[in-house]
Amino acid sequence: MQKVNKWLKIIGPLPVGMAILALVGIVVAGFSYSGSVAGTGLWGSIVAVFTRSILGASNWFGSSYGLGIIIFTILIRFLILPLMVYQVDSMTKMQALQGEIKVIQAKYPGKDAESRQLLMNEQQALYKEHNVRPFASMLPLLVQMPILIALYQGILNSPVLRSGHFLWLELGQSDPYFILPILAALFTFASSWLSTQANPEQTTITKLMPYIFPVVIFFTALSVPSALSLYWVVGNIFQTIQTFYLQNPFKLRQERDAARKLERDIQRKMHKARRGRKRR
Repeated sequence: MQKVNKWLKIIGPLPVGMAILALVGIVVAGFSYSGSVAGTGLWGSIVAVFTRSILGASNWFGSSYGLGIIIFTILIRFLILPLMVYQVDSMTKMQALQGEIKVIQAKYPGKDAESRQLLMNEQQALYKEHNVRPFASMLPLLVQMPILIALYQGILNSPVLRSGHFLWLELGQSDPYFILPILAALFTFASSWLSTQANPEQTTITKLMPYIFPVVIFFTALSVPSALSLYWVVGNIFQTIQTFYLQNPFKLRQERDAARKLERDIQRKMHKARRGRKRR
């Protein structure tokens, strides 16, 4: 119970409540589909659950499978929202510790095994003291990869989805006009750029990431069914809005500038006070 309360304190009750409602929505959508969806084994059952949820949500809109995918995507994004909040919390704590980490790195500049081990031990102790988990940023990615694979297999194994239409799209085929790949790349760039700008400590790699990911997404979306590209577009729009809400770089920059200004003002006042004492 104490561990649950600790997680709720970090994540907050609102994202957890949204995740529970999203899970209920996915289950209800699956049960609302009266047709049969085959699935053998544990993985096959997971794929079948996702497929049923998409088809059930599609029935809510007159068998519009594109809208079904959009609704399913939004539900999935709300379902993993607590993980995203936890990821942002861990990243914020990591950024706040960059100064102390640099001090530790300066303390152990050697490249030998003993120095590296001492450096690692002090970093781990620092992370433990501040309740930081460096690999927490991988959690949303690890959760989303099986979802993407299950969605891809669900589209391939479901004749209804594979032959479905939405706007100009044949959901089982790639987008002939490249509109979805372009949109997926643009919103991937937007969310990555916002996340990068929120980080006060930027390296060459972090500066390049907002430009590398969109290219990868674009060329991947060219060759996958448009149903999967539609999932990416909606998911990345959600991600952009979520990143702006959780990591608003403009607000964070103003707060950092205000903190630096306050520190300069304090230093200036202290300097004046010292000069006043010396004159006496």
